[in-house]
Amino acid sequence: MTDPTPAGALILVATPIGNLGDLSPRAVEVLRGADVIAAEDTRRTRALLTHAGIPAAGRLRAVHAHNEREAAHAVVEAVASGRRVAYVTDAGMPGISDPGERLVRACLDRELPVEVVPGPSAVLTALVLSGFPTARFVFEGFRPRRGPARRERLAALAGERRTTVLFEAPNRLVATMSDLLASCGPLREVAIARELTKVYEEVWRGELSEAAAHITAATPRGEHVIVVAPAPAAPAASDAEIDAHVQAALAEGLSTRDAAARVARDLGVPRRRVYDAATRGRRT
Repeated sequence: MTDPTPAGALILVATPIGNLGDLSPRAVEVLRGADVIAAEDTRRTRALLTHAGIPAAGRLRAVHAHNEREAAHAVVEAVASGRRVAYVTDAGMPGISDPGERLVRACLDRELPVEVVPGPSAVLTALVLSGFPTARFVFEGFRPRRGPARRERLAALAGERRTTVLFEAPNRLVATMSDLLASCGPLREVAIARELTKVYEEVWRGELSEAAAHITAATPRGEHVIVVAPAPAAPAASDAEIDAHVQAALAEGLSTRDAAARVARDLGVPRRRVYDAATRGRRT
């Protein structure tokens, strides 16, 4: 008895970020058996398929950032009709700072199956190579190029207590590092990775004050991954500092409760600790 024909599904397939040897056997199997291979760039995908010995004739469809909304309808209809549609981007996992997100949402909205073939990730590769804490991290992708949104993201990054991973194009790398230096300060540690998994892979680690000299020493080429170390913890307020702030608040006529609330907020310390200080201040 033969196995039943697989049901239709959208399958996101991670592809190499540099080294073609990182294409997994499961990815090859899925791409070989897919009814349709939707690709961000059909030329690049055709080269990858040729490398892996996978026939592409009649199966490649272009689905990229400029047509994803319109193409999603065709993908949904193909999956609904029982076809297995594999989606690949130029490198890494589809949907992460790449097209793919709308395809997933469109299929889920129709209650159609979505599968993932995991694999190479520039985000995780750069993160673990940075040497910074990995237990908690945030991925910022490509930041806005200008305007209030860019300034807001930079301000948030200055106090971010988690490791932060960013993507940046080579022509904007110098400006971005200058912005990071201005917002995070010269002593903040950073790692700059490029050509990940390729022959000339490079990961530079240092402080933001040194980063400008590094990136201007040679013309930046290729997409870069920037990993920014967590913001250092602010030193804990001393009892004397808390008492001084409490006395000033009480002298302004604030109640014990209001004085405690304001000082706790301003100094970033537990409210109970400040309330006890305020109570002592009332008694003296």
